[in-house]
Amino acid sequence: MVQPDSSSSPPGPSGPSGPSEPSGPSRRSQHWSAIGEVTCVWGIWLLYALYRVFGRVLFRIVMVPVVAYYWLAYPLARRSSTDYLRRLEAATGAIGTRPTWRHSLNHLFSFGDTILDKLLAIGGRYRFEHVSKEGGDVLLRQIASGQGGIIMTAHVGCLELCRAMANRIDGLRLTVLVHSAHAEQFNRVLARLDPDAMLQLYQIDDISPATALELSARVQAGEFVAIAGDRAPAHGGRAVSVPFLGAPARFPVGPYVLAALLKCPLFAMGCVRAGNGHVIRFTELARSVALPRAAREARLVELAQRYVAWLELLVVRSPYDWFNFYDFWARDPISVGRLDPSQTGRDQDAEHPQS
Repeated sequence: MVQPDSSSSPPGPSGPSGPSEPSGPSRRSQHWSAIGEVTCVWGIWLLYALYRVFGRVLFRIVMVPVVAYYWLAYPLARRSSTDYLRRLEAATGAIGTRPTWRHSLNHLFSFGDTILDKLLAIGGRYRFEHVSKEGGDVLLRQIASGQGGIIMTAHVGCLELCRAMANRIDGLRLTVLVHSAHAEQFNRVLARLDPDAMLQLYQIDDISPATALELSARVQAGEFVAIAGDRAPAHGGRAVSVPFLGAPARFPVGPYVLAALLKCPLFAMGCVRAGNGHVIRFTELARSVALPRAAREARLVELAQRYVAWLELLVVRSPYDWFNFYDFWARDPISVGRLDPSQTGRDQDAEHPQS
């Protein structure tokens, strides 16, 4: 299998609203960016070939021992999955019962199934009639305006389907800012399926003034820039702490700062399972983003809360589509103490958006 949390930009945690701290990963665990990629390229191609010849039923049968091995061999994935599911159930009741190891296995199995969907989407073999859209009118109105915008995504569901569907919408041009150093092998697999799909990706670790100018020109020309908003920055970038599934979690401020710099609308987009297919959910988070110095941090927290509310709706409707397999709620040593709501007015002008 492939390391679940490495295909695009920065981090996230896990914790319930009722009990103080459910059993789960250590509070001082590894930052997501320090977790290496776990990809068996030949295994992915073998499973893909099995699907092409025999269909999804045999693929899923063969995936059972693969997922069982991964669940046993990688305790961080196992613990973080259970931690997330327990927090989700405590905060929302979305599971319907106290999650056990069986639910965790099902969670990882869903991730394995999604890997196949990613391959099919990029390879043009997904049955796109099984993809529905919610909020598509919001996107079409923005395309018609001639200006693009910032689209916040998350490591939830199958974003590759969003990229594939973008090619089927007239006037939609999409650039995806990614932190792909932890998914190089898997991205090479996708590149073999469709080299042109990689042209949408913009590898980035930090946004320099030159990069900001280029992105601004793209947005003003009607292009959309997608950036993940669920992972705390890897290189000392700033983050805010807001409640997610009942406990504080850290989220990057980069997308909001970028939208303010580019003077463009801010949206959110995700693609999760629905019945026998997927649904792409698109919503507007802010028509414009202003970050006045006197209320900068309060505004960043407010924007993060809007994003988190949207993110919670996604995982409540599709609980097993959450693919941040690390201690999402940990107060990691890289991000700790940066841009907490109590830190008003510190070093505000030195901030750079981070993917």
